[in-house]
Amino acid sequence: MFGVIVTLLAIALIAYFVLKNYYPPIILLIVGLVLLLIAGFLGNDPVPAKSSTHFFGFDIAQAFTNLIKGRLPGLGLNIMAIAGFAVYMDKIGASKALVKLCVKPLQAIKSPYVLLALTYVVGQFIALFVNSAVGLGLLLMASVYPLLVALGVSRTSAAAVIATTCCLDLGPSSSNAMRAADLCGMDVVSYFIHGQGPVALCTIASVAIGHFFIQKWFDKRDAAKDNQVDQKYDEVDVDKALEGAGPVYYAILPMLPLFLLIVFSPLVYGAIKLSLVTAIIVSLIISLVIDILTRRDFKLCCKDSQAIFEGMGKVFTSTVSLIVCAELFALGLNKVGGISTMIQAAASMQGAGVFVMLFVMLCIMIIATIVTGSGNAAFFAFSPLLPEAAASVGIPTLALAVPVQLSAGIARTMSPIAGVIIAVAGITGLTPIDLIRRTIPVMIIAMIVSVSSSLIFI
Repeated sequence: MFGVIVTLLAIALIAYFVLKNYYPPIILLIVGLVLLLIAGFLGNDPVPAKSSTHFFGFDIAQAFTNLIKGRLPGLGLNIMAIAGFAVYMDKIGASKALVKLCVKPLQAIKSPYVLLALTYVVGQFIALFVNSAVGLGLLLMASVYPLLVALGVSRTSAAAVIATTCCLDLGPSSSNAMRAADLCGMDVVSYFIHGQGPVALCTIASVAIGHFFIQKWFDKRDAAKDNQVDQKYDEVDVDKALEGAGPVYYAILPMLPLFLLIVFSPLVYGAIKLSLVTAIIVSLIISLVIDILTRRDFKLCCKDSQAIFEGMGKVFTSTVSLIVCAELFALGLNKVGGISTMIQAAASMQGAGVFVMLFVMLCIMIIATIVTGSGNAAFFAFSPLLPEAAASVGIPTLALAVPVQLSAGIARTMSPIAGVIIAVAGITGLTPIDLIRRTIPVMIIAMIVSVSSSLIFI
C-alpha cells in the first residue's frame, strides 16, 4: 500500500511541476532519482547486481546510465533517423508535395462539416508518412485551415480537427509501434497490419464522425451564446499556402520507407531483412539522387542534406532525452512497488481480471501522456509492464499492447502541453485549454472505440 501512495504522490508532483511549465525531462529525472532512493531504503536495488558499482549512491546514477546505453543504439537511433528523414523531406519540399496532392480534392467539397470530417481522415493518412505531429499540424494549418474557415467552420473547430490528425501512432515508422511490436515478438509490419489495422480503421471512422457532430454542436452553441460570426476567408489558394512544395512526383518520397518496409517483410518478401534505419538510409539516398537530378544544383542539394543531421540532433534534445528521463521515472515507480501492487490486484480478480488490467494500464498511459505531453515518453516508460501484465491475466501481449499503444497518441491530443496543441492554438489565437475543450470529447469517443474494437478483433 505504501508503494501505491508513493506512486500517486509522485504522479501528482510531476503533474504539478509540468503544468507550472518546468522543463519536463529534468523534473522526471529528479523525481525518478528520488523514487530510486526511496526504493533503496525499502531494500530494492536500483540496478541489477551485474552492473552495480557496489555503492548505492553511484548505483542510482548507474540506473540512468544503463537506460541511456540501452536506448541510444536502438530506440534513439530509430527516432533520430525518422526525424532526420522528416526534416529533409520538409527541406526539399517533398512533405508539402504530399500534402498538396492530398489536399487538392478537398477543395471540391462544399459541405463544411463533411469537409471537416474528411480533413481528419486525409490528415491521418498523411501522418503515416509525416511522423511529426507538430510538423503535420503546421502544414495543414497553412493549407486546409483557411479552406475550412472560408466554408463556414469556426476557427476553433478547424483547429481541433487539425490538432487531432496525428492522434493515432500508426505504421512501421512509428517509434511507439516499433516498441510495441518488439514487446509482442512480432515484426513491425505484421503488428501494423494484423494488430493496429482493424482497430485503427474503426477508430478513424469514429473520430471523423465524432468531429462532424461534436464540432457542429459546439459551433451552434457558441454562435447562439456569443451572437458572433467567425472570421471567414474569401478565397483559399492552396498553391500559395504550400509555396515551396516540390514537383508532384516528390510526393512519393515520404512514402519510400513505408513502401520498402512492407515489401521486404514476411508478409511480402521475407528473404531480405530490412531494418527501419536501413530503409530510411536507402530512402534518403534515393531522395538525394532524385533531388540532384531535378534541381541540377549539386552544391545546393548537398547543403540541404544538412537538414538530416540537424533533425537528428533536434529530436535528441526534444524527444529522446524526454523518453530516457521518463523511463527513469517509471523505473523508480516500479522499484517502490506501487505499479506492481496494482497489477497484482487486477490479476487476482477472477473473471474481471482482463478488463481491470486493461483499465489499469490505460489509466497509467493516459495520465502519463497528459502530464508529459508526449505519447512517446509515456509509452516507452511504461510499455515494459505490458508482457508481465498480459501474462498475469492469461492474454496475448498483443491484445493489451494495441489499445494501450494507441491510447498514448489519443491522450496526447488531450494534453494542453503537447507540442501540436500549443502550435495549432498559437496560430489560431486560442489558448491550449480552449483547444482541448474541443478535442477531448472526440478523443474520449476514440478511446472507447479503440478499446472496444481491440477486444473484438484481437
